Amino acid sequence: MFKLLRNLKWIDYLFFCVMVGFIVLQVWVDLKLPDYMKAITNELFNETGTINMGVILANGGYMLACAVGSLGCAVVVHFFTANISSRLSFNLRGKIYNKIQNFSLTEINKFSTASLITRTTNDITQVQMFLSMGLACIIKAPIMAVWAILKILNTSWQWSTATAVAVGTMFLIIFFVVVLALPKFKKIQTLTDNLNRVTRENLTGIRVVRASNAEDFQNEKFEASNNAITKNNLFASRVMGIMGPGINLIMQGMSLAIYWIGAYIVKTSEGVSDMMVFMSYSVQVVMAFMLLIMIFILMPRALVSARRINQVLSTTDSIVSGSFMAESFDGKASVEFKGVSFKYPDADEYVLKDISFVANEGETVAFIGSTGSGKSTLINLIPRLYDATEGEVLIDGVNVKEYNLEALNRKIGYVPQRGVLFSGTVRGNVNFGDNNADEDTIKSAISVAQASNFVSRMTDGLDSAISQGGTNVSGGQKQRLSIARAVARKPEIFIFDDSFSALDYKTDRKLRTALQKHTASVTKFIVAQRIGTIKDADKIIVLDNGNMVGMGTHDQLLKTCGVYQEIALSQLSKEEL
Repeated sequence: MFKLLRNLKWIDYLFFCVMVGFIVLQVWVDLKLPDYMKAITNELFNETGTINMGVILANGGYMLACAVGSLGCAVVVHFFTANISSRLSFNLRGKIYNKIQNFSLTEINKFSTASLITRTTNDITQVQMFLSMGLACIIKAPIMAVWAILKILNTSWQWSTATAVAVGTMFLIIFFVVVLALPKFKKIQTLTDNLNRVTRENLTGIRVVRASNAEDFQNEKFEASNNAITKNNLFASRVMGIMGPGINLIMQGMSLAIYWIGAYIVKTSEGVSDMMVFMSYSVQVVMAFMLLIMIFILMPRALVSARRINQVLSTTDSIVSGSFMAESFDGKASVEFKGVSFKYPDADEYVLKDISFVANEGETVAFIGSTGSGKSTLINLIPRLYDATEGEVLIDGVNVKEYNLEALNRKIGYVPQRGVLFSGTVRGNVNFGDNNADEDTIKSAISVAQASNFVSRMTDGLDSAISQGGTNVSGGQKQRLSIARAVARKPEIFIFDDSFSALDYKTDRKLRTALQKHTASVTKFIVAQRIGTIKDADKIIVLDNGNMVGMGTHDQLLKTCGVYQEIALSQLSKEEL
């Protein structure tokens, strides 16, 4: 929790100092009340039998002023705690979001998407709630307890003993409750991750769920996850529920003990007033510990959430930006793989083994192979979605690890396997990020991607709405808009990771022809399953189980590479080949 407080700004620390001042003032005002109460009691039970109403009214007015002052201090303290907690949660959300933006796929897979969403939302809310309700209690409780105890130290040892027994019993209850509840709170946050995962899977795969009549199956998964988190919440809440009645019982028992003891030791009117004052101070002591109980109710879950937030913020990025800025941008680039091998973190086997080749400026290099042969993993090493375990990936003779990440990304137009669209408009999706493309560039990119026909038929053309995830367009349309986005960037390197799979042969051919004409000088990498998509490439690299088993043109590989021959014959007849 203290690590998170480092994210506060100087203004928050100023607020904190002012808040502490008002808390001390509030405690002082609260502890002045018994003094005025003693004066009134002495006047009511004085031995002369006469009552001076002036003294009673004056002290009553002071008591009323103290109550109003305490209320005012409480309002001010709440104002400052609300500001501090809200600003901290604002800063944390921004830091976690920015941190996740810099994560590689390694870190994202380590936490899981559902868990990262929970940590950005639910966990920060838990910390904010704890600070808004508990920050003042953490400061006020010890001040009030110590101050009140000092006030009653010189009174009867019998009353002091009764108060000490009550406080000790409260500590025992708090200890056992925290020991029982803390493990459950830890589990609740993990179960919340799982609930988010199940819900997210169901929403994103709703078409498959309905098409497979799997609603009942998904409901069972959700019910199981929901029941697990409900059971843990119920157990933790029931354990926490013991504290309220328990503390109330202790408080009433302490009051009874003080009166019972007072019946034996009070001999004079002065003793009656002492008992009333002691009762007030002892209530303040108990109230201080009740404030601590509020903290212990909120603290377990907040501590678990704080730990989970710190795990994200303290994660070391496996991919660190270099310093090379690559200021020259001439639309051309060469790429070289030198003895590249790769294995995923914590994996034993290599996914890629000793890959070496050169893609010269303007060349089209294609990759083909069976599923799981490492094609996508290989091209993901160029934009540094992963870093090579061994060997080097060079762009224009410079290792990609030395590139500034923004400069590296500006050189690359990347189209993933699944076309990704964002909520907004067609124009916003094509001119995404730092493109700064003008109208003509956007239209040209859409034309090259063979998307002009369906975009022109949309209600508002370029300004037509795209829903989240592009669910209001087809798979082929989504891929073509994703390709248009990459074209609009005017990069030096294109990476198409099986980005033509949803296109029919005719559109595929037109798109590749337009690409070749529009980007003749740009180096292109294409991952594909169809021979027809890659047979015109300058180089075709054949991968099998992470090994490069062939490299050459279509005609060369038909003669020299058995794996390529098998793939080709499985798709085309000998006459077509």
